[in-house]
Amino acid sequence: MISLTRKTERVCKRISVRDRLLVKEVQEMEQTLPSTCRIHFADPHVLSEFSLTILPDEGYWQGGKFQFSISVPEEYNMTPPEVKCLTKLWHPNIFDGDICLSLLRQNSIDGMGWAPTRRLKDVIWGLNSLFTDLLNFDDPLNIAAAEQYLQNKTDFQMKVKEFVQLYAR
Repeated sequence: MISLTRKTERVCKRISVRDRLLVKEVQEMEQTLPSTCRIHFADPHVLSEFSLTILPDEGYWQGGKFQFSISVPEEYNMTPPEVKCLTKLWHPNIFDGDICLSLLRQNSIDGMGWAPTRRLKDVIWGLNSLFTDLLNFDDPLNIAAAEQYLQNKTDFQMKVKEFVQLYAR
């Protein structure tokens, strides 16, 4: 069981609001994890830093293994987690580790940005959906990938497969 106080060198230290939220949210996240996702805590006592692996079982990126780092800031749940993609891939909404996903933005034009009512499970499901149904070719982060998709879907698919073979195994 995870306790809400840490004893360090005989000093009791109060746990932050973020860490209290994370105790509950991590359990919820683990129970509702999509079948294509795996989470890993390098230190099981630090719930604010973990990695996510997405293994798409359909779509263009099927067969790939995509790694993300997730860091939950002290200001959570007033600010969203910080997420980076660690796997190089050809994707309209992921480029150089950055991810274009509304719910990861503090302020979003579409009104779907971060809100204190969102949870870690929403982030995981949103990231997972980037490999299936949340593709956005109209407002891409990787313009070249989006343009290639719109001009020649076959070439786009071949480049995705090439990146999967080279970087996502």
